[in-house]
Amino acid sequence: MPKHYLFLIAAIVSEVIGTSALNASKQFTKPLPTAMVVIGYGLAFYFLTHVLKVMPVGVVYAIWSGLGIVLITLVGLVAFGQKIDLAAALGMGLIIAGVLVIHLFSRTASH
Repeated sequence: MPKHYLFLIAAIVSEVIGTSALNASKQFTKPLPTAMVVIGYGLAFYFLTHVLKVMPVGVVYAIWSGLGIVLITLVGLVAFGQKIDLAAALGMGLIIAGVLVIHLFSRTASH
């Protein structure tokens, strides 16, 4: 796996941690989750800078945000008991399909 994909995965995971902590911070009233928000987003953007050296920003953002949406929804379901309806699940399936199309067929995304 190319190094920039490892950085992209790290960026997505960091962002999901930051977003999960954002919910747990209770509007920044809890210090530990608030610190995790800042660190999570800081690391996410740091890792993204490495990915942007070799991939176009639009492709990187599509993959980062798309997979982030799906993962944070799973975290919301497991950690916070937040359920989604069928339409939301189908929409997320389309997001995953879009990420796969970009990764597998786009000449814009570097492999």
